[in-house]
Amino acid sequence: MTLESRLDALARGWRGPLIAAVIAFVAGLPGLIAMPPLDRDESRFAQATSQMLETGDFVAINFQDQPRDKKPVGIHWLQAASVALLSHVEDRDIWPYRIPSLLGAMLAAAACAWGARAWFGDRAGLMAGAMFGASFLLSTEAFIAKTDAVLAGCVTLAMAALGRIYAASLGVGEAGWRTSLLLWLGIAVGILVKGPVIAMVLLLTLAALWAWDRDARWMKHIGWGWGLVLVLAVCGPWALAITVASDGGFWGAAIGGDLAPKLVGGHERHGGPFGYHLLISPLTLFPFCVLLPAALITGWKYRSHPGVRFALCWLIPTWLAFELLPTKLFHYSLPTHAALFWLMVAALREPLTRWGRYGGAAVLALGAGVLSVAAVALMIRFGDPSDLTWAAITAGLFLLSGVTAIILILRKAAVSAVAVAGALAVLAHAAFFGQFAPRLEPFWPAPRIAMALERTGLAPKAGRTPGPVEVDGYSEASMVFTLGTRTGLGGPEDAVRALAEGRPAIVEKKEEKAFLALMKARGVPIDPVTRLKGINYSTGKDLDLTFYRGVPRATDLVSQPAAATPASRTPLKRGPEKQDETP
Repeated sequence: MTLESRLDALARGWRGPLIAAVIAFVAGLPGLIAMPPLDRDESRFAQATSQMLETGDFVAINFQDQPRDKKPVGIHWLQAASVALLSHVEDRDIWPYRIPSLLGAMLAAAACAWGARAWFGDRAGLMAGAMFGASFLLSTEAFIAKTDAVLAGCVTLAMAALGRIYAASLGVGEAGWRTSLLLWLGIAVGILVKGPVIAMVLLLTLAALWAWDRDARWMKHIGWGWGLVLVLAVCGPWALAITVASDGGFWGAAIGGDLAPKLVGGHERHGGPFGYHLLISPLTLFPFCVLLPAALITGWKYRSHPGVRFALCWLIPTWLAFELLPTKLFHYSLPTHAALFWLMVAALREPLTRWGRYGGAAVLALGAGVLSVAAVALMIRFGDPSDLTWAAITAGLFLLSGVTAIILILRKAAVSAVAVAGALAVLAHAAFFGQFAPRLEPFWPAPRIAMALERTGLAPKAGRTPGPVEVDGYSEASMVFTLGTRTGLGGPEDAVRALAEGRPAIVEKKEEKAFLALMKARGVPIDPVTRLKGINYSTGKDLDLTFYRGVPRATDLVSQPAAATPASRTPLKRGPEKQDETP
C-alpha cells in the first residue's frame, strides 16, 4: 500500500480532522508541561486569571492593583475554568493556564482539515490539518497561555465554515444551518478572546471575494440576522458589565492605549519592515515552508479554481494588513496560515515544478539552518556541559528534518518529504521546548527565585517569615505569578521597609547602592543570605540578585507592619538547580 493510499484510508470521514487535532496535541504537549512561565504576555495573562480566581471577580482584569485593559475577557474565563477543573490557584503551576491554548491549536488543525477537504478531498484535508498542527508557530503558541492559539482556532473554524458555505453556493457539497452556526460561534468566541481581529479577517475575505466574483448573493446564506444576535448574546453581557465596572475606562484604555498605538507605530518597540512576516516564514512554517514556493505558484496558476480563489482571498488581504501594520510580532500572521496550508495541499495534487522544488529546498535550508544555529548559540551562551546532549539532539533533529525533506522533494517525492519532515520536526520541537530550553537556567529567574527562597527558609509559606516578598530592581510578570499576587515591586525604600518588618527582600545589583545607603542611614542590620545570577531575556540585561533576611526592630521605621500573607503555597516545581553564589 502506497503512502497516498494509507493517507486516503486515514482521512475518511471524521478521522481526518481528529488525526490533525491529535498531531497538534502531540506537538504542543511537551512545551506545555516543561516550559517555565514566560515573560511577558503569558505571565501577565496567567496572573490576571489567578487574581480572578482569588477574588471571585470575573469581570475586571487586573495585574496586581493595576487594571489590565488590553484584551477582552474570553481567554481569562477559559483559563479560569481550566485551573478550577485541573489544579488550584494557590499551586502557581503554569500548565493548567495553558490548556485553552493547546485546545485552540487542536481546533485550528481540525478546522483546517475540515475546510480543506471540501475543496480538495479527504487526503488533502488531512494533510493540510496535520501540517498546520505540526508547524513550528502553531505548536509553539499551543503551549503559551495567551490569546493567539485560541484566536487561531476561532478564525480557522469560522473561515472553514465560510469556505464551505461559499463552496455550497457553487454546487460543491452542502452547507446547512449547522455550518453557519459554527461560523458565528467562531466569530463570537474570537471577539470575546481578542476583539476585532477575527472580524477584520472575515470582512477582508468577503470584500476580496466580492471584488473578484462581482457577486455577493451567496453571502445572504451566512445567517446575518441571527448570527449577529448570537455574537451580541455571547459578547454583550461582559461588555456591559466591564463598561459599568470601569465607568467606560476599559474601552478608552483598550482602544486608545493598546489598539491605536499599534496602528500608528511600533508599539512597545515591536516594529518591523514591510515584508517582516514573509521574511520569518521559513521559521514560522517550518518544516512545511518547503512547500511555500509551490503554494504561491499554485495560487497564481490555479486562481480560477474556487477553492484556491477562496484561500487567496483569505490569505492576501489579511497578510497585507499585518505587513502594513507598524507593530509586528511573529505570531500576528497566524490567522492566515490555514489558507497557506490549503494552497500547499493544492500544490501537491500534481508534480511540483522545478521552481517549486528548488525554491522549497532553499527556503527549508534557511529555516533548518537558523533553528539549528539558534540551538547551538543558546548552548554556547547560556548552557553548561550537562546541557550539551540535548543541545546536540535538538540541533541534529532540526537539521535532519530539513536535509531529509530537501532530498525527498528534489527526488520528486513531495508527499513523503512532508510526512517525514513533519514527524522529525515534531520531535525537534519536543526536544527544544520539552528538554533543552527549560535547562537553560539563566533564562528562568522566577522559578529559581522561588526555589532559593524555599531552600534558605525565606519563603513566607514556611511560616518562619512574614510575607509578601519585596523585590527591588526586577519586576517581570513571571516572578509575580510564581511568588504570588502580593509580591512587592517597589524601590529601595520599600525593600528597607520590608526588612524592618521582618519580610525578606531581593535587591538587584543596580539598586544595591541606594538600598545599602538607606539601610545604613536607618540603622537596619544587613543580613544577606544568598545570591542568584541570570538574565532578563525580555530586556536582554543580566541579573544579579541578592536575597536579604528581614530583621524586625522595635523602631518607628515603619508606620504599619505588613500582613503575614504567604506569597504562594507551593513554589514552581523544577529539576535540580545549579548552585547559587552565597556572599
